[in-house]
Amino acid sequence: MATRVSRSVLIGTRQISADCAPREACGLLFGTAHAITAMQAVENVAEDPELRFEIDPAALFAALRAERAGGPNIVGYWHSHPGGDATPSATDAAMAAPDGRLWLIVAGEAATLWRAVEAGAVHGRFDAVEIVE
Repeated sequence: MATRVSRSVLIGTRQISADCAPREACGLLFGTAHAITAMQAVENVAEDPELRFEIDPAALFAALRAERAGGPNIVGYWHSHPGGDATPSATDAAMAAPDGRLWLIVAGEAATLWRAVEAGAVHGRFDAVEIVE
């Protein structure tokens, strides 16, 4: 399965990730299961943001309220791996609910897309999704 990812989303997540390094950057993805059309950066509120990310719950709840009111559809999340590669970590897998949401991971210029599922191929939680620009 492939998902179209807007060039502006890829450019934006890479730039924000570079600006935040060595801390992990994170945020929300908007669109449909087949097309990510927008993203939002949110504060990483993890206790150790250089090793993991946690999306600010207030920002997530605000986006969920906006979605219910007819706003953009949240299709997933994005975050960076400033010192690693763009493959989901075991920590990512432990955090991810098997809800079918998309996870975009950025490491330098590399960006990969994953779907959080039950019994996924990577760490039992993620299946790779091809990015189409």
